[in-house]
Amino acid sequence: MTRDEIYDHLAQVYLGKRDKVEERKKKPPFNAWLVINILITAVILTSAFYGFTAFLTQRSDPARKSVIFALTNGPVRITYDLNEPYPQIKSFSLSIPEVNASKYKNLSFSIRGLEEGYPGVVKIVVRNQKNETASIFVKDVRLKWQNMVVPFDEFTQITDWNDITEVSFVLEAWNAEKKKGIVLLENVCFSS
Repeated sequence: MTRDEIYDHLAQVYLGKRDKVEERKKKPPFNAWLVINILITAVILTSAFYGFTAFLTQRSDPARKSVIFALTNGPVRITYDLNEPYPQIKSFSLSIPEVNASKYKNLSFSIRGLEEGYPGVVKIVVRNQKNETASIFVKDVRLKWQNMVVPFDEFTQITDWNDITEVSFVLEAWNAEKKKGIVLLENVCFSS
């Protein structure tokens, strides 16, 4: 080997090693998509966390006062036939779990009849543990929804609201416009 060949060979070996060292020290290329995805994920997580905590902590005082104790989980369909030979009274009762209703002020519900027939008048009866009963009449039960809010004060015969056991919706033949039909009830609850 000649001297030039030895220098070339040494330069190649030396430069080759130097290139490998420089390759190790090189930083990975900047990835813009990675940064954008991290920012989007951070924004989504921040907004979800803020929305969740705001929902739980930022309820105003009036929202807390309008507490509702639901008595039904969905619409209730009451089919009735008050014509002879059927009974002249049709009753639908909701058993109330043990709840202190005295912290509420109203009995609220939505009611309507269907095209098959509607009663016109429905009697609402409330019963407590002491077997006290009180009733009111809801008039004009027709094809359109009526949102009813009945204050507990209208049930004058009830003296103890601590142990309400039953709320009944009663259809009576002598009081019904159409003796056969269907009544829908929804959102039956105690409310403030």
